[in-house]
This record gives sequence, structure tokens and C-alpha cells, in this order.
Amino acid sequence: MALDSETLDHLIDTTARFVRERLVPLEAQVARDDAIPEGIKQQFRDLGLFGLAIPEEYGGLGLNMEEEVRIAIELGRTSPCFRSLIGTNNGIGSQGIVMDGTEDQKQKYLPRLALGELISSFALTEPDAGSDASSMRTIAKKDGAEYVLNGTKRFITNAPHAGLFTVFARTSDPASSKDKISAFLVEAPMPGLSLGPKDKKMGQSGSHTCDVIFENCRVPATALLGGAEGVGFRTAMKVLDRGRLHISAVCVGMAERLIADSLAYAMERNQFGQPIAEFQLIQAMLADSKTEAYAARCMVMETARAKDTGVTVATEAAACKLFASEMVGRVADRAVQIFGGAGYMSEYGIERFYRDVRLFRIYEGTSQIQQLVIARNMIRDAKAAA
Repeated sequence: MALDSETLDHLIDTTARFVRERLVPLEAQVARDDAIPEGIKQQFRDLGLFGLAIPEEYGGLGLNMEEEVRIAIELGRTSPCFRSLIGTNNGIGSQGIVMDGTEDQKQKYLPRLALGELISSFALTEPDAGSDASSMRTIAKKDGAEYVLNGTKRFITNAPHAGLFTVFARTSDPASSKDKISAFLVEAPMPGLSLGPKDKKMGQSGSHTCDVIFENCRVPATALLGGAEGVGFRTAMKVLDRGRLHISAVCVGMAERLIADSLAYAMERNQFGQPIAEFQLIQAMLADSKTEAYAARCMVMETARAKDTGVTVATEAAACKLFASEMVGRVADRAVQIFGGAGYMSEYGIERFYRDVRLFRIYEGTSQIQQLVIARNMIRDAKAAA
């Protein structure tokens, strides 16, 4: 449901001020401690940011796609770990329930997710099933009124803090068939569910991932998402389509932050008797970054609006994710170059953002997967039109 313009503007302004006044000053501390202070987590709850994309009838704000990406752009202007804190509750950790859950499942989990009382995780990736999600090996065998889960999930965002996992597993013989994959809502702690140590990552300190291990983990049949077997892969793809737009918006916000920091530095840094912003080669880098970030913003906004009208935007969402994630990597690289030696030093934070944004080209579908999605959809549509 779309908000009225005054309410939306207030939400955007409040989020922008929260980012500027509370989150940006904490970036270095969070990177050093690899932890977000509990007080900040509570402020996220107080602002309703855990429930941006959860329908109003279940306690969320019920933002449509255009509204959500506008908020995501603002959250993108600071360390990605802050957005990641609420990302799974608004995206991959909740939208499967919103889209395909039973009414009982929605009533049981969505209000708690919207309040931030419960952190969710999306357990899809495995040691031998990354981009090829259909090759997963995790098994869920029916045993009376229960399912027994066995398998390992890898690189699962927010897993160390999660109280609810959306787990994808095969409910039949583990052959490579998408229609044999089902989704389960698994609460934690749970006998048979254990976590590996936190992963040591290249960037995004303060956001945590780890393995999630299932060893004869028994869950009730009511944990089957939507109450139907064999539709889990379809659910996962629908959730990821929406998530790609959200991540693209975060990339836009991060790029705009890096451009602003680069411009400010270039205007105050003097070499050869003048600010380096006066040199045409610096101007070229600034102009290229501005142009690419603007193009990505336009792509994201246009695709979000189309999605809100009910148009299928799988191709366009993949194009947004491909372009925006690659774009912010180029912008970060130029930012390091504009800062020069200072950009390589941790004191300025630019090198941290350079490392942080690298993940955007990998998770929720690599750039190469986006290329495949786009091209395959183009070919499919051309054949259908022939």
C-alpha cells in the first residue's frame, strides 16, 4: 500500500537524519569491533525499519517497491552492515512468508519480524550449491507429522543472530530437479540445528555470516512454507527478484555517498597550488561516477514503479542488480584514486567501502547469473514473439 506523500517524505527525512547523525559517526567503531551497538539496534526497531516491507496488517509499514527502494538508497549511504541488520527481515527472510506462507505462518512470524523481536535468515546456499541452487543436497524426509532435515548451508547472512530460518531442502530423491525443492520455517534454537563459527570476511564488518548445520533436525509438518511441497525453488526465485531491486538501491546510495566524499576531498585537497578538483582528470572521474550513479538510480526507480503496477520485472531487476553492483565497484575504485594515498589508509574509511562494496557483485545472484537471467529471458521472449 502506497503511503501519502507527506508521510513518505517524513519517513525518508527521518531515515536520512538517522543515517547522517547516528550511523555515519559509528562506522569506524563498528568496523573495529565487528559489532553494531545494541542501542543502535533498538533505534532501528523504534523507527520501524525492521518492518519496511512487511504488510501493515502484520505490524509492518507495508511499503510498496518504489517506497522501499527510496528508503534503501538512504540506508545505502553508510556502512552496509547497518542495512544488513534489517535486510533479511525486510527481504529474503520475510518475503517468502509474505508471498507464499499460510495465514497461520504469517500471523505467527510476521509481527515479530516487523518489530525486530525476531531476526530471520534465508538458508539457500550450500558448499556445493551456490549459483546453481537447484543442485542443493540438503534433504527433508517426511516422518509422520514431522520432517527430518539433514544438510549444511553456507555463508548465511544474520545466521549467528537468527531466531527463524527459511530453509530450502529436497523433499524427494536428490536429483537435480527444481520441483523437488521445498521451503521450511525452522526456529532456533532447535535440536539438531547448529551453527559454525562466524566467517572471516573481506569486508562488511558488523554483518555476520556462518554455516548452518542440520543433523536429524526434526520440525513439525506445519513448518512447511505454504503447506505445499515442491514449490520452494519458485518461492526462492520470487524472493530474489524483489531482493535484487533492494540491493540495487543500496548500491545507488553507497555510490552517491562515495561521490559526495570524493568531491568534498577533491575541493579541499591542494596540489600544484590549487584544489585537485580543478584538474580535468579528477573532474573526469567525478563526472563518470556521477553519470553511472544517476543511470543506476533511474533504472532502479523505473523498475520499482513498474513492479508496483503488477508488471513482471525479472529481466529488469536482474539488469538493475548487474549494472548497479558493477557501477558501485567502479565508483569506489575511482574514490580510492581521487583520495590517492589517503584512500589506501584505513583512517579515511574509503578503503573500507572499497572492500565492502565488492560483495554486491556476488550475493543474491552474481553478476554472471544476472547476465544469464537477462539473456535467457531475452531469448525466451523472442521465441514467444516469433
